[in-house]
Amino acid sequence: MAPRGYLASMLDRPQTLDALLAAALAVALELQVFLGSHVEANAVSAIGALAVTVPVAWRRRAPLAVPLIFAGSAVVQAALGGGVFEHAPPPFAVLIAGGVGFYSLGAYTEEREARIGLALGIAGLWATVLLAHHADLGGFLFSGGLVALSPWLAGRVARSRTLRAAALERVAASEERQRIARELHDVVAHGVVLMVLQAQGARRILDQDPERVREALEAIEETGKTAVAEIRRSLGILREDGERAALAPQPTLADLDTLVDEMRRAGLQVELSVTGSQRAVDDAIGRSAYRIVQEALTNTIKHAGLVPARVTVAYRPDDVVLEIADDGPGHAGHSEIGQGLAGMRERVRLLSGELEAHTANGRGFVVRARIPT
Repeated sequence: MAPRGYLASMLDRPQTLDALLAAALAVALELQVFLGSHVEANAVSAIGALAVTVPVAWRRRAPLAVPLIFAGSAVVQAALGGGVFEHAPPPFAVLIAGGVGFYSLGAYTEEREARIGLALGIAGLWATVLLAHHADLGGFLFSGGLVALSPWLAGRVARSRTLRAAALERVAASEERQRIARELHDVVAHGVVLMVLQAQGARRILDQDPERVREALEAIEETGKTAVAEIRRSLGILREDGERAALAPQPTLADLDTLVDEMRRAGLQVELSVTGSQRAVDDAIGRSAYRIVQEALTNTIKHAGLVPARVTVAYRPDDVVLEIADDGPGHAGHSEIGQGLAGMRERVRLLSGELEAHTANGRGFVVRARIPT
């Protein structure tokens, strides 16, 4: 790796930045000890300057320990009668180190540890005020409020935002997994049912009509290719030469004619009718409507067989209504258990629509979906 690239990668690491911050604070405070007039230059001050600044390097890995070391070091220095806490207020580098430590305590620890650490830290700072003979209201408010409580509260706010963002990401990931699961179920179920039907038909005429068997095998091959392509589109993992390939658009309402033709070739008697003023709809609505029709027809084949079916698409001013009806044996042939109807209901619910599925007049089965546009 080139030196510049290595340096950039190191600077991207939070631990490296924390170490640099600790080093900068330590150097600044040591210079103030030995060159300034605000702090007496002695061993207590020199060691104390390192004790309150160097732990900042571990503020993310040990967020509870850093402010406690800061407060403990302050108490020891005040008890020895010197150090960087000899005068009030202490040097600016001390305040930064303390503020960073208490911010990290609030930002990177659980509620109980954060509260305990804050209480112990404030107690240590107040003990320092007493031992350094700065016991007045201003000293207590300054050490407890400005050095400890204010950055701690800022850390809690940052932690709350981080946790909320992580929760939203988990919700989004869960919804995406559910969406992919619905897509895969519809694609796989539809493709498998058609291929099984075509294979059964080919087996029945294997010895009587080789030409039709060849056509059936070609249809099976085409159905399989289509299913694989749609699975790849659903997962978004189609790649060519390491780059994401241009994905074909998902099928929508405009592709219902193709779906119906595919079902007819498989042996299902399907009629398609469109009423109202046909118009373009939102992509999400179009994709979901297509999948609902596809799943309903697939369920018809699975549960009722190759019976007559009707698909009606009604374009109304404020919504689109889909109705898929068949002449099968009725409710006994369709089960609420499983992913089929559940997936259709979920699709419609996400679009603030309504879905009904029931037996019509004791025979046949009807799926009716209303999707607001």
